[in-house]
This record gives sequence, C-alpha cells and structure tokens, in this order.
Amino acid sequence: MRIPFFPTAVTTLLGGLALSLTPILASPSLADDHEGREGVTRVETPLVSPHDNRDYRILTLDNGLSALLVSDPEADKAAASMNVGVGSASDSSDLAGLAHFVEHMLFLGTDEFPEADAYQRYISRHGGSHNAFTASQDTNYFFNIEPDALPGALDRFSRFFIAPLFNADQLESERNIVHSEFQARLRDDGRRIHDALNQVLNPDNPTTGFAVGSRETLADRSEGEPSLRERVIDFYESHYGANVMHLAVVAPQPLDELETLVRERFVDVPDRNLSRPEVEAPLVKADSLPLALDVQSVRDSRRVLFLFPITDPINHYRHKPAEYLANLLGHEGEGSLLSALREAGLADRLSAGVTRGDGNEALFSIDISLTRAGADHLPRIQASLFEAIALIADDGLEEWRYDEQASLAEPEFRFQQYGSPLDSAMRLAMNMAHFPLEDVNYAPYRMDGFQRDQIQSYLDALRPDNLLRVYSGPDVQGEAVSPWFQVSYRVQQPQDWASAEPLAGLSLPGPNPFIAEDLTLLEQQDEKPQHLVDEEGFSLWHQADARFDTPKVEWRFSLQHPNAATEAQDAALSRLLAGWLGDSLNEQLYMARLAGQRFEAYAHARGITLSFSGWRDGQELVIRQVLSQLIEGEITEASVARVRYSLEREWRNAPQAPLYRQANRTLGEALVRPQWPTSTLLEAVRDLKAEDLREFRRRFLDELRLEAMAIGNLNAELAKREARLVAEALRPSLSSDQIPDLEPLQVSNDLPPLHPETSRKESLVLRYLQGPDRSLTSQARLAVLGQLISTPFYTRLRTEQQLGYVVNASYMPLLNAPGLTLLVQSPDTPSEEIQAHIDTFLEEFSQMLAGLDEEALSSHRQAVRDRLLQRDTSLGSMTDRLWRSLAYGDTEFNRREKLAARVMETSPESLRESWATLHDKGVLNITFDPGDSPSDVLALTAELSPLPQSDG
Repeated sequence: MRIPFFPTAVTTLLGGLALSLTPILASPSLADDHEGREGVTRVETPLVSPHDNRDYRILTLDNGLSALLVSDPEADKAAASMNVGVGSASDSSDLAGLAHFVEHMLFLGTDEFPEADAYQRYISRHGGSHNAFTASQDTNYFFNIEPDALPGALDRFSRFFIAPLFNADQLESERNIVHSEFQARLRDDGRRIHDALNQVLNPDNPTTGFAVGSRETLADRSEGEPSLRERVIDFYESHYGANVMHLAVVAPQPLDELETLVRERFVDVPDRNLSRPEVEAPLVKADSLPLALDVQSVRDSRRVLFLFPITDPINHYRHKPAEYLANLLGHEGEGSLLSALREAGLADRLSAGVTRGDGNEALFSIDISLTRAGADHLPRIQASLFEAIALIADDGLEEWRYDEQASLAEPEFRFQQYGSPLDSAMRLAMNMAHFPLEDVNYAPYRMDGFQRDQIQSYLDALRPDNLLRVYSGPDVQGEAVSPWFQVSYRVQQPQDWASAEPLAGLSLPGPNPFIAEDLTLLEQQDEKPQHLVDEEGFSLWHQADARFDTPKVEWRFSLQHPNAATEAQDAALSRLLAGWLGDSLNEQLYMARLAGQRFEAYAHARGITLSFSGWRDGQELVIRQVLSQLIEGEITEASVARVRYSLEREWRNAPQAPLYRQANRTLGEALVRPQWPTSTLLEAVRDLKAEDLREFRRRFLDELRLEAMAIGNLNAELAKREARLVAEALRPSLSSDQIPDLEPLQVSNDLPPLHPETSRKESLVLRYLQGPDRSLTSQARLAVLGQLISTPFYTRLRTEQQLGYVVNASYMPLLNAPGLTLLVQSPDTPSEEIQAHIDTFLEEFSQMLAGLDEEALSSHRQAVRDRLLQRDTSLGSMTDRLWRSLAYGDTEFNRREKLAARVMETSPESLRESWATLHDKGVLNITFDPGDSPSDVLALTAELSPLPQSDG
C-alpha cells in the first residue's frame, strides 16, 4: 500500500485515505467583505469541493493569528483546534521533553480560570472531549463540545495562549505524569525503533532528540541555574506567539457569530514577532550511508525498513513526485514487489511513503512485514526492491500513470466526507500550518500535472549507496543500548551490500479496470432502513440515503452459523477462513481498492461478516468476485500458512499490548459468551492445515443464515438484485432462532480478582461495577453516572495523586449490559495501594451524589443525551450504527432515541438509588502487579449466569 500524503504530524494522527487528484472545484464563496473591521483582516476562502455546503471564512487578526471559521448548520457539536508551530525539535539540549511538558502544563489553570481542572470540568459537563499532542515541529490542542457551550469553552481555551499560570505546585505532579507516559510506552516497538534510529541519524538535526521527557530530563538543575518553572515560562514566551498559531473552529453558528467569538477571545494572544523554527541540519550525516541498523524487538514480529534520505516532498505538494513513486512501489497487485514476496513466503505486508519530514529533508520508506523465512533472506528482499526500482526507472515514468493516479481519486475529493467537527478542525488547523490557506482542503489531493524531471530527482535517491536499512526482530543481539528506551541494537556500514538474486516475475501495473464511470447522485432518501426481504434463512434491510452527497453504498452481509464459535477451534477456523478470503483476494482486488471499492471479511461469534464499501457503479463486480472465491477458491497450504502465521503472531503478541487494553480484553473474556482467550485461540490454530480449512468451509457454507443490509445511494430494486445474487450463491436455510445469541454474564461477588496474561511491568486496577440488569432504565442511569464520575476520578487520581498516565472512569456497556469501569495503570504504585485510593474516592463520590440536585444534574444529563443522539458524520459510521442496532434486535432502529429519553428521566434520587446497589453486588476487579500469574478466566467464570433482561 501507499502511505497517504500528509505532513508528518498529520499522518500520525489522521490515518485514512488521502489520494491525490485534480478535483472539480466549486467557486470559492465570497461572503460579505469584512476587510477593515477592527482587529481582523479578511483574506480569500479556501478551495472546496462542489458538494461541501459549509461556509468558510479565513481571518488574520491584527496580532498575526490566522483563524479559519467553518459554519456547518447541521453540526451537532462545535470543535476547535489550535496548532502552534513549535514542537520537540525546539527542546533545549539539556531539557529533553520540555515542549511536551509545556503542553501538559497549559491544561492546569490560567489567569481567569485558575483551578487545575476548570477547562476539563467545563468540557466534560457539556458533553465534550479534549486532548493535545506534541510532534517534532507542531503542538496541537483540540476539543469538541455542545454548540451552546462553545463561548465558554473558547473563554477557557483562549487563555491557554494568553495567560497560563504554570503553577509551581503543579510542576512536580505533572512531571510525574509525563514520566508515567514515558514508562507506558517503553515496550512499544515503534518507539523503540525510533529511539535506535535516532542514534544513527544526525545528532545536529533537532528532530532526533528524546521528545517525551522523564523525571530525569525534566528535573530542576543545580542551584543558581534557572528553575524548571522558569525554563517552562521561557520556552512558552520564546515559542508561543500569535503569528505561529493557526486556529480552526467548526460549529453550527453563523460565520459572523463565530468571528465575534474568535476575535474577542484571541485578539489578546501576544504577538511576539515569532516565526516557525526551521531545521537546517541534514537528517542524515554526510558520508554515513550506506548503513544497516538491526534493532531488537519486544514483540515476536519481524520487519525491515528501507530508508532513503530525500528532499522533504511537502515542498512539492502540488505535484506529489514522491507519492507517485510510493504508489508504484507500494502496489499490491499482480507482478508487484509484495506479490513476489508473498509468493516466496518472505513477507505479508508492505507499505511505501514518506516519513520523518522536517521541512528540509525526509526519509522515503519501504516498510515490509516479514515472515520468519523473510528475516533470513534480507539480501534477496533488498535485491528485489532495487529490481522494482529499476523497472520504474526504465518504464515507469509515464504521464498516463500520473493521470490515472489523479483521476482515480478525483471523486474522493468531489464527494469528500469530512467526518466529525473535531476531525475537520484538527485537519484544517494542521494543514493551515503547512500549506497556503487556499489549499487547506485541497492540498492532500492536489496533482497539478506530470513533472518527469521532478519525479526522476526523487527516484535518483533510491539507490544502494543512499540506503539506511533497519531490521527489527526478537533475534537481534545488539552491541549497544539506546539511551531512553533501552533498545539493544547494532550498526554496520557495509562497503558493499551482500549480493543476491532478485525474485522473478516483477512487473509494473497496467491500467486500472475498476474505475467507476456512473457517479450520478440519486435523490431518494429514506428515514430508516426498510425490511425488503424476510424469508427463512435470508433477511435484507435497505435504506436509500443521499444526505452525504456521495454515490457510494455500504453493504454488510452477516454469514451466520450455529457453531461459529462454540468451540475454540471453530472460532479459530472462522478467523482463519475470513483471513484466507481477504488474503487470497489481495492481488485481484488491490486495483479495486485504489479505485474506491473496499472489501473486508471479519469473523465474530456468530460467523463471518462480508463488508463492502464503495461507489455504487462497479460494486457488484467486486461482490461477485468475493463470492466466487469464498465458495470455489482454491485453499492452498501456502495461503493457509501465511494467514495462520499472521494470526499466531497477533495472538502470541497479545501479552505485549498496553496493559489497560489487556485488562479490557480480560473483562470481555470473563463476562461475554462465547469469547475465547487469545492463548486458547493460539493453541487451537497452531496445527490447522489447508485440509482442515477446506472441511470447515464446507460445513460452514452448508448451514447458514444470511442477514444483509444496504445503506447508501441505491434504490430498493438494485439492493434486492445484488442481495439476491449473494443469497442464491450461498443458499442460506437457517432461521434466526437457530443462531445462538451473545450473552453478557452476571458478576458474582465470589469472583476473586482476575489477572490478565501479560509481560508488562506496570501495575493496574480495573474495577468494573455492573448494573443490575439490561433494561433501558439501568443503561440510562449508569450512563449518567459515568458522565458524573469521569472528571473527578481523573482529577483526583491522576492530576492530584499522580498515580499514573492512564487513568479514567467511564460508562462501559458489554453488549447491552450496563457497567462502569474505573481504571488506573501505574508504573510504580502497586495494585493494592491503587485499590485503596479508589475506595477512598468512591466514598467521596457517594458524598457528592448525596448532595446532587436537579440543577447540577441537568447539564450532565443533557450531555449524555446529546452524545447518544450524535449526528452520523459519514456513510460508513451511519451504517455501522444501524448494523449494530440490528444485531441488538432493534428493528425499529430507535433504541438510542428510547435510551436518550430514559436518560432525560433520570433524577438525583434515582441515581443515588442505583449507585447504592453497585457497591453491594456486581463488582469485578481485574488487577496486575509484576510477577502475577494469569488467571484461568474461563474456569473462574464458568458458573456465571446471564445478566437478567428485565422489562424496565
């Protein structure tokens, strides 16, 4: 695959498709001219697609701050994002992590809102969320909130950039939190590779430093030197100024109202006459290449990166020469490098693109996930890569290929779905910092024409003497240890790379046959899904939808089997079959994927779901190919071995996952049936062969129920035709009552604390408080309790008591079983002590509830209601919501409305009543300290009964 084109910070946060193209553009809307208004200068509006009906306004305040306002009358949330043009690359050499630490400190009180939790408490009370991140050259702060509360949120948010307090009494606690964040990432292999790579890059390049920070790096210095607080203030005043800030606000309010909100609150951001720091030192030291870096991984996973220093292609975003090459090298179709590596059993995934861009230089990366055999054949893989590069040099620089890349994605921009207001605000603020204002929407898609010489200059950099090869695997025995993540690594500077014979059969891709032609928008709009087919063995739901202005369709086909997961081996075989189907079609459907047709097969407790997403035109061809492969495709030993290895790697590495994720997985294994631990699945899949999968496919297809849903820009007639095509091929025969339901179990107070299977070194407590039944009343009450408990739990145990970086309390239903989770992950506080802190907090929360009145409850209740009824922001997200509703048996598709109404009926007294019962029963503790043995979760929970439904 090709990595999408974005600035480095944007790529990290905004994954997803960002293809380049020459779009059909709407004329920029010229709103009333406000140029000359006091404190603000108007400039042009950005280029937008013809189906973007939002109103835009770009402002430059007199202090130099740039703001982009987006009025979206249909938005049910308001959002803002402030991008500051400074990051960890500006850390002082003696204070690593300072930029990140400043980011943390800004949340802890300002002149007008001095309480450490004033901002968080306000955002939470009004149904919002907030966060921030520090990248090498950017720091981004963002939030969303109920629209009516936007003025108050901007009051608090703007003071971050005008008058933060940097309270001395908060410095030590937040230094501990940053250290906990660092500790939580010590076993992240991506960060470990990054740490080792920094040791061989140019130390004079400021992006190669330690960015997170720790107790050690953020400690106060010797007497007579500036204190940590003085250094924080100095960094803030040296790098935070209006003219390196870019603000984006997306909200339903009219532009004039948004302009007033922004102008009044941000005009006082100091103008310090700053400019974005530029990186001048090269990323790679002169004469240091070629170089081989081997890095020891924690996970049982093998990976090789081929990195080539290049000019940062952000300077050529209008033509995207590096992305042109990434598209060819990252291709996955017949004749591609990945296809040859898969066929030889050497690799299972490959991506190509640009990383580590600093505005001056970047690294062109080919990232290959290896099999065990692949790790033993790096010279041959390398020779095959350079053979693929030579093919491009000889025959690949052709204008038609560039034009096809542009035309493939032209409709992606024309029918762009912008996601949530928060997604839009973050994307726009970051793009404002890196592209001309007119291109903040258009830049990731823009391809202004084929520039052969420009592409050739990037291709010329992809040569053996300019290569930094990084291999990561558990077998590496290093000769040095990296300073921060303690990674064992070794470095070699080969005079000549080991020669090897490249793999045969490499070729360049031909023209794409899947490009959609009919992109007509149909106007039909249904209010909810209609039951078009209701037969024994087969059910079809359909909703024509035009509200997203895109001629796309989302299909879901649930192939349900009564024994898909009743035994661990059947569950493993279901996953193997789904994985084989996707793997065996990878080459055939890769071009379809490029052309906007997506397919995914995934296994679950009831069977396997086939998911299709893409343009209406051409989708039937993809559905037919998938069906043909599922029913008749050859299941070979090689393909089964490849998928089995991938599953084994996933399940074998599960104990390496972040501890809080493992605790949540243990919770599901304990209280949902059927559910199998990863260790059990690993044991079950180990000896499965192609013949086992062929027999399972036969049994699986012989006994099926088919549930289908089509949502999008298609009429009922086409939906019926395409669904009938699937039903006639699969011949489903089982009724719905022959398919077992998933069941949540009722917690017993006899259960001991459960320990996850993990190799992590932190401590953890996850306390789960389960509701008495699955009624809407119980769900509503616990959802409101989750809203009430979230901020005070975080403030007390994280901000004040500094127990760890991962601290949260929230409503967490398991299927339709309501519950609250209280979670603390700590690098150095044992679980017994964490439990004591939680007990004390719960006593305090009980007292807080005792004094809760209707006025104090109303905003929290409204926040839960609004969250439940949140607008769908894409066709895919709407389909997923409706598909989940159907799985719950909600055939009226109004469960969330009913639950929202029940939320508004909650009273302080009803919450106190529910809270009291949560302490008496229904409490499950999942704990871990280094050295704890994993619990036999299935055995300990074998006698649990289903949680009652109740008619409440």
